[in-house]
Amino acid sequence: MLSAADMTALAITLKLALVSTLILLLLGTPLAWWLARTRWRFKFIPEAIVALPLVLPPTVLGFYLLLALGPHGPVGGLLESLGGRPLAFTFTGLVIGSIIYSMPFVVQPLQDAFSAIGRRPLEVAATLRASPMDRFFTVAVPLARPGFLTAAVLGFAHTIGEFGVVLMIGGNIPGQTRVASIAVYDHVEGLDFSQAHGVSIALLLLSFVLLLLVYGLNRRFRMMRL
Repeated sequence: MLSAADMTALAITLKLALVSTLILLLLGTPLAWWLARTRWRFKFIPEAIVALPLVLPPTVLGFYLLLALGPHGPVGGLLESLGGRPLAFTFTGLVIGSIIYSMPFVVQPLQDAFSAIGRRPLEVAATLRASPMDRFFTVAVPLARPGFLTAAVLGFAHTIGEFGVVLMIGGNIPGQTRVASIAVYDHVEGLDFSQAHGVSIALLLLSFVLLLLVYGLNRRFRMMRL
């Protein structure tokens, strides 16, 4: 059985994943659309920046975010001078770190989905006097539904599994920034393997169900197109 503290950690994890994924979809969709459509010769630069968390050690990313959001960093210092508080070791700080860390898992599937549409459907819609906004929402978005599904699930699942970034920027504050992955580490460090098993199995089952959802619905979308 999971303890009350572990249930709280799971609840914070799910809340973090949900909030981060929603923000990532809002921010990542226009970015992915631009990357898929632009012919700028240097677009590989923003693509490399987006993909950087794939190769950068999470603790390195978390360390620099901690410096930036802390009281002596540019962001944290500015907030403090305006009467606010630094974002390090807060849930908001966790959200910011999660957004940056999971960005490639949302932007890249969306970019691939938009690229696969091609230009022909949009050109046909343009001949029918559809505005650029209409073409995006009535043509591009429906055709890119599998990409949106993959991006949402991968972003959500990747955020659930975070450890290095959330530990560096959020610490381990029970009820505030202690997420499930940190709870597993705490139990193992304390040799409480039964509780570690409980949290780990919950994360394992959740991740497996999310992947089943991606593969199952993508298969359905492919069959609908045949």
